[in-house]
Amino acid sequence: MRVLWAPWRMEYISRWSGERGKQECIFCIAASSSRDEDNLVIARSEHGIAILNAFPYNTAHVMVAPRRHVPRIEMLEEYEVVDLFKLVKTVIRAIDEEYRPEGYNIGLNIGRVAGAGVESHLHIHIVPRWSGDTNFMPIIAETKVIPEDLRTTLKRLKNKLATSSPQ
Repeated sequence: MRVLWAPWRMEYISRWSGERGKQECIFCIAASSSRDEDNLVIARSEHGIAILNAFPYNTAHVMVAPRRHVPRIEMLEEYEVVDLFKLVKTVIRAIDEEYRPEGYNIGLNIGRVAGAGVESHLHIHIVPRWSGDTNFMPIIAETKVIPEDLRTTLKRLKNKLATSSPQ
């Protein structure tokens, strides 16, 4: 496998590895903190939080999670489910307006065998997709290229959410 040098990524890798990453939940940290930029928070609702994935599959890969620490969707109260999916809709509208993707992969990975990176806190992945976003790099070079820095994506989506009219 070839390596694509991206030294700016070390900040994100080291932040969630080691003892801190093993002991604390990234969603609970983000939900209880007011440091939205540090935690990549793009939006909050009464019962949910939307944050950029620090290890994105594509640009504007967002995770929406309940504020309450639960591992499975059936453990949520009805009002939490409604609030969570309203937040998903809001995030999708903002991504649509700002990035104009041609499609989405949206889903939940429940349990380690299903691919959950954070098993203990339910979260919904919103991954925008464009024709050509999968090219030869992952296939031939086993390397995924993300064309925009996370801080730029954070600013773009937060600005779009701040200027969008609620629907």
